[in-house]
Order: sequence, then structure tokens, then C-alpha cells
Amino acid sequence: MNYLAHLYLAEPDDDGWLGALMGDFVKGPLDASRGDALTRAIALHRAIDTYTDAHPVVLRSKARVSTGRRRFAGVMVDLFYDHFLARHWREYHDEPLERFSARVYGILLDRLDALPERLQRIAPSMARTDWLGSYAEIGSVRVALDNMGRRLRRENALRGSADELVANYAALESDFREFFPELSAFARHRHAGAAAGSGVSNGSRE
Repeated sequence: MNYLAHLYLAEPDDDGWLGALMGDFVKGPLDASRGDALTRAIALHRAIDTYTDAHPVVLRSKARVSTGRRRFAGVMVDLFYDHFLARHWREYHDEPLERFSARVYGILLDRLDALPERLQRIAPSMARTDWLGSYAEIGSVRVALDNMGRRLRRENALRGSADELVANYAALESDFREFFPELSAFARHRHAGAAAGSGVSNGSRE
């Protein structure tokens, strides 16, 4: 899943949100050096990604991507699902997306020094251009995917890949609506286990 979904699924506090975003930037086994709450949040991020990657509905969404872009289907579907979450945010969360996003940005900027180096570089831009809210627009998804394509060294099929969202919009939206309640239930189960003191797996995922 992409940034917005991870934030939605995280424990709704500062460490939960920071860990939800840090999960893409912290590699290898986890230890207690970041504190229990952040470690638990990063482990949740990894567990969500593992669950998502193996889910049959997500695999079905990836199969909707054209053969020439299938190699990047995981990245694309993550962003497509964030688009649907942003677009239908009011159905899933009581707090308006604009207010939720502003709170996340504030925490990111207040604790910038605690973030991994690459996330430190990204966070100001994320806040300034409202990455989370912008996902509701197909044009912003297009820009995000094209920018990812430009950062890769070789010519690749990510550039222009938002066309896959447009071409398969209704089917992908249906996939998201089927999958996301199941993912939310998975995350709630993890929260309940953590609250019961079940411990934190390091969730290593390279």
C-alpha cells in the first residue's frame, strides 16, 4: 500500500503515523533503538505490505495492468488504491482528509530530525504540495508515477502508466472496495494484538 493507506491503517497518534511513513525507508531487522511505539508501527507497515502483496484481490488488480507494464504493477496498484481511498475518504474516516493530512504534515515537520534521511528530504515537499490529498485527482497520480519513472536509470514503462487507471477505472475501484475492508480488519487485529501485549515481530521485508 502507499502512504495514505498506511496512515489510515496506523495507530492514530504521532508515533503510529511516523512509523507508517518510515516503513518504506527503514530496511533490515528492527530493534528497540527507535522506541517501542515506532518499532511497532514500522512492523505494522511491513505486515500490511506482506498481507497486501499476497491478497487475491490485489493480485487480480495487478493482472489488469497491461503486459508491458506488469513489472511495475505493484507500485501502480498501490497508488491507484490511494487514489480511491482519497476519493472516497468520507466513507472511511470521520475527519476530513484536509484536516487529517495537515495533522500528519505537522508531525512530520516537527520531528523531521527523527526521520530517515530520504524521508527528511521528501517530507517538506509532501507537506507543501499536499501529496496525500492530491491523490484524489488522476492528474496527481499521473505526475507521481511519471516522477518515479524519471528517477529510474533506464527507460521504463512507469511513465504514462496512469493510463492503466483510466482504462480500468471501474474494475480497479471495485477491487479496492472489496479489498480495503479486509485490509482494515487485518490492521485492527494487529492493533488488538499489540494492545494485548503480544509483542512485535521484526517483520523484516526487503
